[in-house]
Amino acid sequence: MNTLRPEQVLACLQTLPALPAVVSELLASFDNDEVDVAALTRRIACDQALAARLLRVANSSFYGLQTRVSTINEALVVLGFRAVRSMVVAMGIGGVFRAEQCPGFEVQAHIRHGVGVGLAARALALETRRNPEIAFTGGILHDIGKLVLASCFAAQYSQALAYRDRHDCPLVVAERDVLGLDHAEAGGLLADAWRFPPALRAALAEHHSPAAATADSPADLIHVADAIAHGLGLGQSAGELVMAVDQTAWQRLDADHEKITRVLPQVLAGMDEACMVFSA
Repeated sequence: MNTLRPEQVLACLQTLPALPAVVSELLASFDNDEVDVAALTRRIACDQALAARLLRVANSSFYGLQTRVSTINEALVVLGFRAVRSMVVAMGIGGVFRAEQCPGFEVQAHIRHGVGVGLAARALALETRRNPEIAFTGGILHDIGKLVLASCFAAQYSQALAYRDRHDCPLVVAERDVLGLDHAEAGGLLADAWRFPPALRAALAEHHSPAAATADSPADLIHVADAIAHGLGLGQSAGELVMAVDQTAWQRLDADHEKITRVLPQVLAGMDEACMVFSA
């Protein structure tokens, strides 16, 4: 048994590369009603790698624009600041980790699952009149705790992955049995260390326990979107089990068969291009 303590996770987080400065500023802007959009737009444009990826996704079928955008300012005008912010934050954070060093952890499958949950959460948010950009960002990042564990504790996390396969159980159960904590807890620790806004922290830390979250938390959206992604075969390993949908989350979203049926084609339509962007 290689149990981990929260203090060990926090110590490891201190060794990770720093977030790009513009990503930190964009994270802080979620709770700021007086955002200097022009200044942040200039900062995004100065990070050539992030800017190129943002333009790529802006011109993809994900947004279905009638004309191509060629500058960050154009993307901002056409898509809006919140959409641009969500995309840059999701892309910038994912580049910090080196989870490929963990035996058994499939990085591309992780990205594909995150994209699937992000797309499902965004579509579900529109159906239920929730914030679609928070939903998309939270969906993309909801399993970031797995990246923390796979990057910082590769040997121990590899044992949890093997335990899941041997016992045919959900990964979150294997994590708790082998490590003593799960990826949602690790994600919450990261969110605190990196000062995520409360809504994004809830998406990371509470998506496996939405009943314990507040009614306005995005945890409900991410939880149900996670189940949708698994139902579409967008898990992180073939045949991976997912825990049953929490009825509290289902009821608070007022979800039903018709809404879920409308969400499914939106997820499938955007998958391939979105995966290419987040894999770049």
